[in-house]
Amino acid sequence: MMKDTKQIPYKIYLEESEMPKQWYNVRADMKNKPAPLLNPGTLEPMTFDELRGVFCDELVRQELDDTTPFFDIPQEIQDFYKMYRPSPLVRAYCLEEALQTPARIYYKFEGNNTSGSHKLNSAIAQAYYAKNQGLKGVTTETGAGQWGTALSMACAYLGLDCQVYMVKCSYEQKPFRREVMRTYGANVTPSPSETTNVGRRILAEHPGTSGSLGCAISEAVEAALSQDGYRYVLGSVLSQVLLHQSIIGLETKAALDKYGITPDIIIGCAGGGSNLGGLISPFMGEKLRGEKDYQIIAVEPASCPSLTRGTYAYDFCDTGMVCPLAKMYTLGSGFIPSPNHAGGLRYHGMSSVLSQLYDDKLMEAVSIEQTAVFEAATRFARIEGILPAPESSHAIKAAMDEAIKCRESGEEKTIVFGLTGTGYFDMTAYGKFNNGEMTDYIPTDEDLAEGFAGLPAV
Repeated sequence: MMKDTKQIPYKIYLEESEMPKQWYNVRADMKNKPAPLLNPGTLEPMTFDELRGVFCDELVRQELDDTTPFFDIPQEIQDFYKMYRPSPLVRAYCLEEALQTPARIYYKFEGNNTSGSHKLNSAIAQAYYAKNQGLKGVTTETGAGQWGTALSMACAYLGLDCQVYMVKCSYEQKPFRREVMRTYGANVTPSPSETTNVGRRILAEHPGTSGSLGCAISEAVEAALSQDGYRYVLGSVLSQVLLHQSIIGLETKAALDKYGITPDIIIGCAGGGSNLGGLISPFMGEKLRGEKDYQIIAVEPASCPSLTRGTYAYDFCDTGMVCPLAKMYTLGSGFIPSPNHAGGLRYHGMSSVLSQLYDDKLMEAVSIEQTAVFEAATRFARIEGILPAPESSHAIKAAMDEAIKCRESGEEKTIVFGLTGTGYFDMTAYGKFNNGEMTDYIPTDEDLAEGFAGLPAV
């Protein structure tokens, strides 16, 4: 089945000297720029001065800059990256053989660090800028816990206080993830909680709620605003996060270029957009500049289908409606996924950058039910030897589907997907799947209409 003229190793590693020294800002090459964040009171674009009360100054500059193509990675961040980067680009020979496909399958594996995911790439950057600004600490939200774990690691390294609001159902289902954060010194609170005004309000309106990322964001923002020397940081959605995560795509492209490989299909799981945006950024840049063409596929859960069934509109980034308005594909900031949803990717909206690219038909999207996702995860673990995170397994499922299409058509396409992390803290969900207790939930049109009804009039 090997038809490559040059033998491709199982793992392609870059030398440390070959690691990217700049992040790539895909917005610089976008003809249609993502719509600006709006002040919910005035409906005018958010200014630097308005945003700097919530975010670190340098991060606000990165957030608002849609013309600078490259940002230098500070040496201190480069040095931290070397603890776990460059990450390997793996040729999935075993998976190809098992699927009996002529397709060539590669995955970029981001799980080689204690946080178990790609989230550390932006966590260290955001913590660095907070430290550089002389702040005491940061607040944040986390869903499955990958982002909270990554941020607690970065803050411990830099000596910053870290306060994490963790979606309540994940807090209860993933005690070990919670304890890793606490081991790294973070204070972890289940959200919604009684510790903030917005948390108390949400609990009064939705007694017994299992929480959502939107709830946790609201609490984290309030916590940052109510403490001197603190700022809020976010693990996905924002343009600054996609900028930091471009390290994934830049490394992927450099590794492929070493062997003269050009992908046909690039696949990433999509929740808020950090992993997908990071993986596709340099390839999307080539597509935007008319240099090459790629099929780019975003994969999301059928139970939280913002791209495939959402509406493209301005919406609040959080359930408590304290954050700026972002134009994105959204299910409504009040949308809370079913408590049986175990596969991560729970956010109600999608990055404004990715939403604009999707609306411009520069990429496509599919949604997958969670039992199919866990079937793919289990098969991948048995074949390739890595226990994947449920989030990543959405991309695995779509990559396998594309490879099977190649088997049926005889096409020798090259498929690259992002394996965002490991699933060792997701064993409650794996247990439900293994016990046959996992079910699929797909929101009805009526369920979604309820979320759309709450969209602000912009």
